[in-house]
Amino acid sequence: MGQQPGSRLERSCERQQCGPSPGDWLRLAPVDRGLERFEAFFSGHAYDRHRHDTYAVGYTIGGVQRFDYRGVGVESTAGKLIVIHPDETHDGRAGAACGFQYRMLYVQPRLISEALGGRTSLPFVPTALSTDARLMRALRFALADLSRPLEDLAVDQAILSLAEALLALDPSATARPASPACAIAVERARQFLDAHLERTVGSTELETVTGLDRYALARHFRALLGTSPYRYLTMRRLDRARALMREGHTISDAAYASGFADQSHMTRQFKQAFGLPPGRWRAVHRAH
Repeated sequence: MGQQPGSRLERSCERQQCGPSPGDWLRLAPVDRGLERFEAFFSGHAYDRHRHDTYAVGYTIGGVQRFDYRGVGVESTAGKLIVIHPDETHDGRAGAACGFQYRMLYVQPRLISEALGGRTSLPFVPTALSTDARLMRALRFALADLSRPLEDLAVDQAILSLAEALLALDPSATARPASPACAIAVERARQFLDAHLERTVGSTELETVTGLDRYALARHFRALLGTSPYRYLTMRRLDRARALMREGHTISDAAYASGFADQSHMTRQFKQAFGLPPGRWRAVHRAH
């Protein structure tokens, strides 16, 4: 699957800063319920600064993976675990001439919250790197085979194992469940946004749907789902756009079909969310 810590590849790497390379690739697993799994290789620059509304948890397979996170430069090598919290800005690049290869799991925060019984705060791991054995076992299970989708029960196991491992790394996460009324309001808002992502959604609409004022809804939405209603809507639009591009649609067609004003509007949002423009994302996806 890759080089192990201390391997010849690892020892031969020379620290450097690199630009994008045509040899870069990204391999996405089939779509799973609430999960996105992938493996990628980059020999130089990978991603500009960006943020997404999911947990990003994975491990470096080989090489030197370098990124900036919460104001600190981070360097990961083979066997190290990476934990990035929803809506936290980060980037990505190779830290050595050999590049880096890694596997990553994106998980929607609502699934982590549901797996932990609807806590009022999500687990937060302040440092990006870990060597926690429990977390590694959870990731090995979820990322073992990217060639086929996980069975439904396997998705449940992957989410619960990951949630429990993250909680063990953050015992300060609030154990008191959110009030049923607030949890129901947030879920109604989420479902409404999912159903109307192709158009502009007004704050008054969400107030009517949920029975909460816009600011109370925003607070509860972030506490339970890790992001704001607007960011959630934008990310679901981008998810649809990526799915359409994977099916062969043009970037402009994907933009219009996903609720963006035009291609340039989607491109700006795409770079902010994934750290690279849609054309390059499609190129590295097709390269493998």
